Amino acid sequence: MWLKSDRMDVLGKVWTARKLILVVLIPLSLLPLPLIHPTSEASCAYVLIVTAVYWVSEAVPLGAAALVPAFLYPLFGVLKSSEVAAEYCKDTTLLLIGVICLAASIEKWNLHKRIALRMVMIAGAKPGMLVLGFMCCTVFLSMWLSNTSTTAMVMPIAEAVLQQLISTGVADAQEDSDTIEAPDDDSDKEENLDKNQLELLYRRQSSCGKQELCTLSEEPDRLTQKPSQGPNGHLPQLPFLPSQTAVSIPEPQRPAKKNSPYPTKRDHMICKCLSLSITYAATIGGLITITGTSTNLIFAEQFNSRYPEAKVINFGTWFIFSLPISIIMLVLTWVWLHCLFLGCNFRETCSLSKKRKTRREEMSERRIQEEYMKLGPISYPEVVTGIFFILMTLLWFTREPGFVPGWTSLFEKKGYRTDATVSVLLGFLLFLIPARRPWPLASTDKADESSVKQQDSDPLAPMITWKDFQKLMPWEIVILVGGGYALAAGCKVSGLSVWIGRQLEPMSGLPPWAVTLLACLLVSTVTEFASNPATLTVFLPILSTLSETLKINPLHTLIPSTMCVSFGVMLPVGNPPNAIVFSYGHVQISDMVKAGFGVNLIGVLVVMLAIMTWGVPLFQLTEFPVWAITSNVTNSL
Repeated sequence: MWLKSDRMDVLGKVWTARKLILVVLIPLSLLPLPLIHPTSEASCAYVLIVTAVYWVSEAVPLGAAALVPAFLYPLFGVLKSSEVAAEYCKDTTLLLIGVICLAASIEKWNLHKRIALRMVMIAGAKPGMLVLGFMCCTVFLSMWLSNTSTTAMVMPIAEAVLQQLISTGVADAQEDSDTIEAPDDDSDKEENLDKNQLELLYRRQSSCGKQELCTLSEEPDRLTQKPSQGPNGHLPQLPFLPSQTAVSIPEPQRPAKKNSPYPTKRDHMICKCLSLSITYAATIGGLITITGTSTNLIFAEQFNSRYPEAKVINFGTWFIFSLPISIIMLVLTWVWLHCLFLGCNFRETCSLSKKRKTRREEMSERRIQEEYMKLGPISYPEVVTGIFFILMTLLWFTREPGFVPGWTSLFEKKGYRTDATVSVLLGFLLFLIPARRPWPLASTDKADESSVKQQDSDPLAPMITWKDFQKLMPWEIVILVGGGYALAAGCKVSGLSVWIGRQLEPMSGLPPWAVTLLACLLVSTVTEFASNPATLTVFLPILSTLSETLKINPLHTLIPSTMCVSFGVMLPVGNPPNAIVFSYGHVQISDMVKAGFGVNLIGVLVVMLAIMTWGVPLFQLTEFPVWAITSNVTNSL
């Protein structure tokens, strides 16, 4: 017994220190690789494996693990220290800085909250339409803000609506199916038959200590009342209820747990559906723009670094390709969640008719309207932020649209201006433009008064401050992306990418769609257990080399893999939005696995459909491009 206790103590201490043990053992166990084979390929492979294990296991923070190439590459003679350092700050870093400046202004002046509440007000409070409304506003916001910040912003609004739904159900659980205006059809009249008699039974059940069994003998005077007549003048047939007889009155919508915070099981299903829909919508919205999520930025920078002659990936082309994907995924995901949690009766849960609104739906709409009214009229800083938002989008679209000359053609020197130029310029202006209205008004509205108070009575206070920017700037992602660039540069210089390509030559017999499908399934599986940026950073160089070896257009495999790496939606650890939604307590892991598997399958199928249809003419995927041949020759030298 004493030995068993000591053994358990040792195992407990080992488990507690497992991350430290992994950090030490992994480099030591792999050290023979560069020592026995002192080549650049082996040294680069050692650094790549160590960094990948650190990322997947999260034994150290992702940003810290991304610094491993910064000191191991110079130590093993793969890259100079100055060359490695240059990889940690690229064009996408400046692009991200400009976007975060705009996001800081949006969040500071509550423009995101106004947009979300307005879209939900348009959708209405019917369960199906409410879920769809929250999904639409989450998708729109996630196009421009990070998935994590969008989920963190929308979930409190959804939680307020859900709490109103729950409180209304507790206060009036028996009126859940009562409509504001009485329906006129005969079927509803038959449903209300014997209401006077059944009302007694349900009231006694709700006040009884047991949920499924209660005695009706305590009020004999009420039981002796004459029952009301039916519509045809006949007495309704009720079973004989003798005194002291226990009658079981089931209520199918009541949950099995006595201490459940939800009035009915249907309310719990609505909470699950709405909570999960927000995290899935944030993921879908992040696919639409090149700045929507960090994985898109990683792909854009690594692709442009590896194939500098390929002028095919920009904000416009990515948007045109991914917008139909997101719309199809949004609709199919909504249908899947609706069928899974709310059933397949779309007519009942999605009706826009005001005649069949229940009391709690009316209360939910009132709560949303109250939250919107608290914002007051639109303020001057919100107008300025909205103008910058539209201006940045238009400048991105019209820089190099492809079918017509863009605004960059007005400059003599070509290739100097990118999407980062636009975002940094507009982000810089937000630090200069005053948040107060520059012209005097006869009467100051409430919105401007509140903005004056927030600016500490400084007449020249800017739209955002450095603290506002710093609060949102994801420096860990910046370093993580830089570490990925450093790994890719090391693989290219050392020749490791060429060696990997030679090992993958047996796959040359597979058709392009099969290679792409295997890559999508592989990355979508790995990303369930590892972070999305780390997974993509590891797989991009391998898939690029695979495409070059098989003479497939690299975009045919890289773009679907980049999108599928965002589908880590089956577990709370899959991505931060999942963890945020899980923390509210409405869903369990089994719910996330069941719903996430369907969303994952929908995503892979829709992405495959896109790359095989409208992606072919958009990126010329039927031919092996010249810029890929040039890169392949350069890497082999």
